[in-house]
Amino acid sequence: MGLRGPHRMGIANGIRKQAKKIAIGERHTSAWAQSLKEAAEELPPPPPLHRLEKDGLDVTMAWAIIGIFGILFLAAVYLMSLILIPITLAVVVGMILGMAAEKLSKMGVPRLANAFMLSSGVALVIFLLINSLADPLMTFANEGPAFAERTINRVMPYLERIRWLHITPATFESGSMSIGALLENTGNVLHVVTSSLTPALVQGMIFFAALLFFLAGRVNLRKTIIMTFRTRTQRLAAIRVINAVEQVLGFYFATASLIYVGLGVVMTVIAYAGGLSAPVLWGFFAFLSSFIPYLGITLMTLAVAVAGILTHDGFLIGLMPAAAFFTVHLLMENLIFPAVMGRRLEINPFVVFLAILFWTWMWGAVGAMLALPLSLIVMTVIDELLIEEKPQPQLPK
Repeated sequence: MGLRGPHRMGIANGIRKQAKKIAIGERHTSAWAQSLKEAAEELPPPPPLHRLEKDGLDVTMAWAIIGIFGILFLAAVYLMSLILIPITLAVVVGMILGMAAEKLSKMGVPRLANAFMLSSGVALVIFLLINSLADPLMTFANEGPAFAERTINRVMPYLERIRWLHITPATFESGSMSIGALLENTGNVLHVVTSSLTPALVQGMIFFAALLFFLAGRVNLRKTIIMTFRTRTQRLAAIRVINAVEQVLGFYFATASLIYVGLGVVMTVIAYAGGLSAPVLWGFFAFLSSFIPYLGITLMTLAVAVAGILTHDGFLIGLMPAAAFFTVHLLMENLIFPAVMGRRLEINPFVVFLAILFWTWMWGAVGAMLALPLSLIVMTVIDELLIEEKPQPQLPK
């Protein structure tokens, strides 16, 4: 049976290509090309590449440049605290509320309405707290002079026993430690507080605006961050890190808030039973100070001890509210907290302590409260990037 036309043409084309290859292979090179090839073969081989060695001065200059840029960065963070504090706080709060925003989005709530609801809820909680604390704080401010006088009269017997201090009743009658000087300093403190009220209001407005816009554009911001990376592996790592940070912050602060609310209620009962004034205020301070590890519990215990000593005549009876609060807090931090949180959110205590000192020095009380969430973010990022055996999320195809 003969071959048809298309098959004959295909065989002929194949024969022509093979003949062309044979012809090219048998083609003789020119004399010039042959001489050039022989000259290239006679050249000595190139010397091996050596890595450029850097002396100690070069290394020192490199580290000096890095240190200069680090100092300039810290100076910029410190000088721009009026703007950076509320923005950083808004980002941290927005990431904490990320899980709630995700659930509301799955329920069909639009993003803008979602952001407005969550930011309004935060504003409502802050307003209720300020409103509930206004009366106790005003009462404490009005009774400041009488409180200072009672404090001096109550503490004086204990100070006189410490002879190397050289403190006598005459010490508080004249000089910089007199009642008049203390009242004048109190007035200066109140002036500083009132002068700082306007920047605080500006920071509050920046915080709520930043929180609203962050929650509204949260999804688009995630996509932008992920798409800045080029390779698929880098994008998967970015997805893993962002999800882990939101889950850690949301889980930690939701659980910690419930535990510390219970601690605040217990402290309110302790203050009421111990005869301390404004027990609700003590409960709120116990709740708030618990978010500052180590430093918060220390200051809170000392404040309760001083208040108890000033309230009761007996020294041991005055220390009982502080001892009760410290015991309850110790049990919560070492038994209840690890049992609920588990061991995956443990941070080195020394690192947390250094972070608290650094951010308190940079941004004051707000920096002390931001030290723990910022430490959690850094710990989560390092944990997700350094540990390779992680479940890999899949990008949509």
